Amino acid sequence: KRDSAYMLKGMVEYDEAYVEKAIDGELKKQLKRGKGSQRQAIVAVAAESTPLEDKNTGEISRHCGFFKMKVIQDASASSVDGFVKETINKESVIFTDKNQAYVNLEKLVESHVKVKSSAKTTNGELNWVHTAISNLKKNLLGIYHMVTEKYLQNYLDEFVYKLNRRYFGEKLFDRLIIAAIQHYV
Repeated sequence: KRDSAYMLKGMVEYDEAYVEKAIDGELKKQLKRGKGSQRQAIVAVAAESTPLEDKNTGEISRHCGFFKMKVIQDASASSVDGFVKETINKESVIFTDKNQAYVNLEKLVESHVKVKSSAKTTNGELNWVHTAISNLKKNLLGIYHMVTEKYLQNYLDEFVYKLNRRYFGEKLFDRLIIAAIQHYV
């Protein structure tokens, strides 16, 4: 509930992840493989990403802020638009690849920057969202091995909660007290 109160703002990277879900062995053999398979759940992933320039070298890097992840029904424009409306502030700039499902994003945010998927953009413009996807998959595989679609959103919420609090350090206990006494409607 606490993370749902916040919206991502500024410069935001967006992409989808395809997460393997637990399926009965016999049924698994009958289902198709690859992108769009019934074997996989689709997860929308967004990350705040602020560009920083090193004064000495002029090298530009990106600092990541908060993340949001949500299981979506499909990778259609309506599903993506719904996720963007509820998680990203309207005055934001969103970076995506050139997926056809992102056609309406210009209407939902201040600016939409489309980048061609390549090794450079994976490590540049969309670095943090791809890092989060990679870490999510390793986390799910390492801890849970296989996840059912029924509980996937709970696993995502736990992962994002920990990820968003990675810099809190000694303030973590104080923030926990504030979260415990804050009233949610």
